[in-house]
Parts: sequence; structure tokens; C-alpha cells
Amino acid sequence: MKSAALSAPLIGLFPADLSALGREFRESKIEKRMLGRTGVKISAIGFGGIVVKDASEEEANRRVKQAIDYGINYFDIAPSYGNAELKLGPALQPYRKDVFLACKTTERKREGARRELEQSLINLRTDHFDLYQFHAVTTMDEVETIFGKDGAMECFLEARKEGKIKHIGFSAHSVEAALNMMDRFEFDTILFPFNFATWYAGNFGPQVMAKAKEKGMGILALKAMAKKPWPEDAVQSIKNTWYEPIMNMEEANLALRFTLSHPVTAAIPPGDENLFEMAIKLAVDFKPLNRDEIEMIKQKGLETEPIFRYEG
Repeated sequence: MKSAALSAPLIGLFPADLSALGREFRESKIEKRMLGRTGVKISAIGFGGIVVKDASEEEANRRVKQAIDYGINYFDIAPSYGNAELKLGPALQPYRKDVFLACKTTERKREGARRELEQSLINLRTDHFDLYQFHAVTTMDEVETIFGKDGAMECFLEARKEGKIKHIGFSAHSVEAALNMMDRFEFDTILFPFNFATWYAGNFGPQVMAKAKEKGMGILALKAMAKKPWPEDAVQSIKNTWYEPIMNMEEANLALRFTLSHPVTAAIPPGDENLFEMAIKLAVDFKPLNRDEIEMIKQKGLETEPIFRYEG
């Protein structure tokens, strides 16, 4: 093993100075990166639990073992992913002590969040989550509810005192919500769509990443391999994606490298098992984009309809 030396990052440079992430390289495995100020290193590719939704026990076991064999130690799950928690729990149990397990809740009130937390702990066969997150915060009303009287933040803080969660984070699907959440609390992590098309054509992501980096948060990425919204007449043939994903390996490699060339600790690939497998194989040989590739993906991004936009 070898670790890159730490140094202060320059957010304005792209590709970024990734040495501040304390990168750890392992032969034939996905590199590990430091997760903000948590002191924890996790794999640069995360296992999105939706990958095992509706899988058989044998399939779930195989997919989890494959991830472990590639060096993945970051697993993310949510009760809104159908029966995925029930599938992931038994498959992950033999490896639980060696992985960083993150879970999420869409509940915005204290009572509902507590109920989901306790059930997720049972489903995942664990006594704690390494990271617990507010899931898909989108509107300012949601933010106000979370931080208001009897809001879900009360549950999160109680659960952290009880040792049922170690770190607190959130995922967001709007720039406004993400920026406001970061103003309201010292979160450990943010999980946000950082994608070449939303970045260049949608003005969606740069301002969120800059603020998260300024606050020393662990930055986690969604939608790195998203292409564009599904056309209205399209047959959605890919499982567990509400957007059209990139299915060409060369294009997917460029898109994934765009995201991981930023000060991002880890990216979670699409929920389709074939695209997840593609992502982990590509990530083993990750190299930051060079200048020609940056221009190439910038032009590609500007010509692509983004799945998110920010008009602010």
C-alpha cells in the first residue's frame, strides 16, 4: 500500500489536487479516499443497495462478494429501495465489521425518522450505521420541517448519542436545499448529483461542491454515469434508473472519471447490476482526466440535456 501525501486542495483547479483526499492505492482494487473530517477511508466506488433489489439470496451474496473482492467497503442503502434492505442485510452480514454502512430516511419528522431508523437496523442486521442521512432533500419546506420542532434532526441527534449512528449527512436533489442544509448544521457528508452534463449544461453542482469543500465535509456523488432524461417515448429497459444511463463503456469511463477527478471521496453507480459491474471494473484503473479529455467532456456536457438544472 502507498498513500498520497496530504496537501491543501485548490477547488478552482480541474482536475483537482486529489492528494488532500489521502488516497490509498491497492493493486487490482479500487482506491480508498478520506471521507472529509470523519477520519475514515472508503472505496472510491460505493455499493448502492438498490443493486440487490428483488435479487435472489444467491444473487445478492454474489454481488456483495464481488464488491468486497474489488475492495469496496462503502455500502449505501435506504428503505425506499423496495426490498433491498432485506436482501442486503444477510449478504453483508459476514463483512459488516469491515465496511462503512450508510443508510437514509425520507422521513422529515422525529417520530417517523425514529421508526425507519429502528426498522432499517433490524433489516440490515446491525446495531449501528456508520452514516445516517436525510434522503433526497429537495424543497425549502422539507429543510424547515427537518430542523423544526419535532423534526427529524432531533431523532438524528438522539440516535448519535445512543451510538446507533456515528456520522450525520444528507442527500439532496436541489442546489437550494443543499446550500441551506449546509448553513443549518455541521454535517459530516453530502451525497449529491455531480455529473458532467448537470455541471456544464445545468449549472448544477459547482456551487454545492465548493461550499461542501469549504466546510470540510465528505463529498459523495450520485449520477456520475447518468446521460439524460429518458425520452417520452423510450422503453426504459435498464433497471432501477429513472434517467437514461450511459451504457457505452468508453463514454461511461469518461463520465465516471469526470466525477472522481473532483475532490469527491466516492461515487455510487447506477442501480442496474450490469452498469454497477462496469463501474467497478473501470474504477480499478482510474486516472484523473487530462487536459484534452477535460475539453472533450466539457463539450459533451454542454451538448447534453441535463437531468438537473439550477437557475439561480
